[in-house]
Amino acid sequence: MATETQKETLGFQTEVKQLLHLMIHSLYSNKEIFLRELISNASDAVDKLRFESVSNADLLSEDPNLRVRLEFDNEAGTVIIDDNGIGMNRDDAINNLGTIAKSGTAQFLEQLSGDQKKDSQLIGQFGVGFYSAFIVADKVTVETRKAGAATDEAVRWESSGDGDFTIEAIEKETRGTRITLHLKADEKDFADNYRLRSLVTKYSDHISIPVEMEKVVYPEMDEEGNPKPVDENQAVEFEAVNSAKALWTRARSEVSDEEYSEFYKHVSHDFQDPIKWSHNKVEGKLEYTSLLYVPSKAPHDLWNRDMQRGLKLYVQRVFIMDEAEAFLPPYMRFVKGVVDSNDLSLNVSREILQNDKAVDSMRSALTKRVLDMLSKMAKNESEKYQTFWDEFGNVLKEGPADDFGNKDKIAQLLRFSTTHTDKAEQTESLAGYVERMSEGQDKIYYIYAENHNTAKNSPHLEILRKKGFEVLLLSDRIDEWMMSSLQEFDGKKFQDVTKGKLDLAEDETEEAKKEKEQKAEEIKPLLDRMKAVLEEQVTDVTSTDRLTNSPACLVVGEYDMGLQMRRLLEQAGQAMPESKPSLEINPDHPIVVKMDSEADEERFSDMAWLLFEQATLSEGGQLDDPASFVSRMNKLIVQLSQ
Repeated sequence: MATETQKETLGFQTEVKQLLHLMIHSLYSNKEIFLRELISNASDAVDKLRFESVSNADLLSEDPNLRVRLEFDNEAGTVIIDDNGIGMNRDDAINNLGTIAKSGTAQFLEQLSGDQKKDSQLIGQFGVGFYSAFIVADKVTVETRKAGAATDEAVRWESSGDGDFTIEAIEKETRGTRITLHLKADEKDFADNYRLRSLVTKYSDHISIPVEMEKVVYPEMDEEGNPKPVDENQAVEFEAVNSAKALWTRARSEVSDEEYSEFYKHVSHDFQDPIKWSHNKVEGKLEYTSLLYVPSKAPHDLWNRDMQRGLKLYVQRVFIMDEAEAFLPPYMRFVKGVVDSNDLSLNVSREILQNDKAVDSMRSALTKRVLDMLSKMAKNESEKYQTFWDEFGNVLKEGPADDFGNKDKIAQLLRFSTTHTDKAEQTESLAGYVERMSEGQDKIYYIYAENHNTAKNSPHLEILRKKGFEVLLLSDRIDEWMMSSLQEFDGKKFQDVTKGKLDLAEDETEEAKKEKEQKAEEIKPLLDRMKAVLEEQVTDVTSTDRLTNSPACLVVGEYDMGLQMRRLLEQAGQAMPESKPSLEINPDHPIVVKMDSEADEERFSDMAWLLFEQATLSEGGQLDDPASFVSRMNKLIVQLSQ
């Protein structure tokens, strides 16, 4: 007898209410995907039971034949997806069906729009496929019993998608989950044998679990050619309507592109086709099969390095875990797929994975395979690679720091905005930069700023532009960390144009050098006066030849932390040691020439401060005292206008 628990009505998480509204009223361009999502969930539940049964065989005792089953009723207008997998208890049902378990729901809802295609893609990216049931159903009933639980410990979850759901204790003779879709009046054509079979073939043929439907039995004919009466007591027979063979175990020549794409959607719960995949079987000392996919769209939480990630792990085709993160480094967290090994124990755990030499070897090989896949795409399908870069480039930029051994391969894949085009789009490779290098240039120059326009218009670029030297324009938060791990490319060292001295005059004549030294000596009194005014703000004030149009710029030491990185760490609450930049001034600029003859010390001080503050603003910094800056600026304008 069922536990005496009264039916309880609970409210959905706020975000789920809005999601259900979207499902019910907006997504109607591809209704049939509800079946794929529910069969995929059922298949996952069966996989999880199979893994649990490795250490607890009793879980399979009542029904050892694992399967997913489809039933339908034309008259009642229902479709049923029934599995004998791991099942759920009451808490599982509330947590899995009443909330969106993944983080970022607020961001998810912000991205939703009236564009059905875009919304459909977002639903896939956020892993909320269960709710697709409400595209075709006006009520969904879930009856479930956890494997190993008593028959009276089952629960019934039910909702009409209108903001709340009910949950109650019931009796259920079999383990697993049974989902009944009560179809909307205009969706009852889904309760059809031929249509359901064709959808299973289209979307779920690759699933390694049998997807069963009632066997079509044609009545026997009598001697006159009339059908004999059907025995209503005859047991109903079911048959698998999918191939039920793990796709990754088949030869590549036997698998179509469409099958590969559908299998990707199964393992990733994405609605879009992958942009690329690699299917490979390794034999020898280590034996394993891998099927790796690169998505075409980034998930919402990709930028979180702690996001759930990894490949589906199977050992001898037995499911082990959903997100085995030990097989790829963190900067490849966008990769989806399956790895099936013959060389790992069935009771493998995350801790064992982290300390297994076989896993280390597989991780190294799979990492190189992904890099090779991306390299071929960059070389042979540049437009497709650009699409990939626009979605995942910032994550790949973590690679040089994460994966020192493959640093050179990763560097080949990086794309940048540069002064070659001045466009914000990151389309230029380092190899292309090297090919365009000016005669006599032996370094790859780059600048990092808070945004693209600040980098593009920085005074630090003036002399480089004049000499025709191309500069990488970096403005993503990850960029400065990335560059700290890249010392050189193709034998050319990287040079931050905002750090240290820029030695651009190797071919300078002796006469020119003497003239420069003489000018530096002449301007030294001015530099000393400015340094006295700004001694709390800068380490030094020097003359520079890196400027052609601007009067001044800030420079940090060659081995000091960049100003932008320093600001980011301070914003993150990190305590930083005191550090001050140098102020470099252009001795030929009219303002500097004017200052050299300025006798009024108060006006001189104001001008020195303004040069420092302008230099701070031009490289994306913030002023400690904006009001004083405005006051000084207004005072000088008034004086000049008199």
